[in-house]
Amino acid sequence: MNRSMTTERTGHVEPKLRILHVLRSPVGGLFRHVIDLTREQIAQGHTVGIVADSTTGGERAAAILEGLKPSLALGLLRIPMSRQPSPFDLATALKIGRHAQNLAADVIHGHGAKGGLYARFPCLGSGSFTPVRAYTPHGGSFSITMPYRLQRFYMFVERLFEPFTDAYLFESSFVASRFAEYVGKTHAVTRIIPNGISVAEFAPVEPLPDAADLLYVGELRRQKGVELLIDAMVELTSVHGHELRLLLVGHGPDEERFAARVSALGLEKQVTFVGAMPAREAFKHGRILVLPSRGESLPYIILEAAGAQLPIVATNVGDIGNILSPYRDRLVPANDLGRLVAAMQDMLEKTPADRQRESAGLAALVAERFTITNMVEQILAVYREAIERKSARQANSKPSFALLS
Repeated sequence: MNRSMTTERTGHVEPKLRILHVLRSPVGGLFRHVIDLTREQIAQGHTVGIVADSTTGGERAAAILEGLKPSLALGLLRIPMSRQPSPFDLATALKIGRHAQNLAADVIHGHGAKGGLYARFPCLGSGSFTPVRAYTPHGGSFSITMPYRLQRFYMFVERLFEPFTDAYLFESSFVASRFAEYVGKTHAVTRIIPNGISVAEFAPVEPLPDAADLLYVGELRRQKGVELLIDAMVELTSVHGHELRLLLVGHGPDEERFAARVSALGLEKQVTFVGAMPAREAFKHGRILVLPSRGESLPYIILEAAGAQLPIVATNVGDIGNILSPYRDRLVPANDLGRLVAAMQDMLEKTPADRQRESAGLAALVAERFTITNMVEQILAVYREAIERKSARQANSKPSFALLS
């Protein structure tokens, strides 16, 4: 084991770890999770580095990573990584493996399917270099919206890499159940550790005077159900008239397609695309958040909206029901336009006072369960348990010698 793993403990002080986080695309909730985790681990005295794709993320991700770089004692490495399986994956995995070995990392934590593949590649752990390999799927390869054949391939890879995994950290019970169904039993340390948000994010956000009635914040892609939200505006307009407005915040691969749909339906004056912005800034521009996703794990945007005391209409996918537990019965089945319209209409008809009262109550419940502090402490505990297990296995595998007289 590395020196930091075998540091003698004094009292209850845990040894500090050398942690390398590996992810592909620095966007969305996965990226936020890694950044939050990294910052808190550094604040607790651990030595941390990041490896991420160099071709995605744009200026916003670059700015965040560059701002964090001075605190990354194990550095920032950005190299090209393909989204889909690629013949270059082997070379990329070997490069990351050599990088981790040169850094003498105690823990290599892969995030998402591709990050998990690179972090758990079989070449890691050869010789005296035996890091703990942790993996957080983040939902992608386990999504219910993934094409059947592609998902079967990904599940084959997941089963193939299970023996090289020391710890699974699932962010939701939904992904944990999908793993149990498709991969099966594992020898690794396994925990469900939900995402969390900071104390500052539990302050209410007041809408601007000209805030839109409805707000969507997230990637503009089909999986998120954005076209259902656009279609819902047609029916809602017949009730509320053309003064009803929807703001779409974000970018994504289907943005042009959604813009064309808005135009075809004659909704240009009611539906506005404003690009990406930080969530709490976006919350100022809308009065009700709508998340019509076809598939999620445990989305940050729901936690953030709950913390900001923004009323929420959402589909019943992933672990959203666990976050919005007092109002689980209001969640909408995925792909059900009629139920989505009805839920949006119900929320629009509530008085501002009723919406505020419900939102404040929900924020208090979320603050008890979904905090960064809870998330990071549980993840560090899993690292240490995996380290102890690995050390015990290595000690038991060493040959014993008897002295002969």
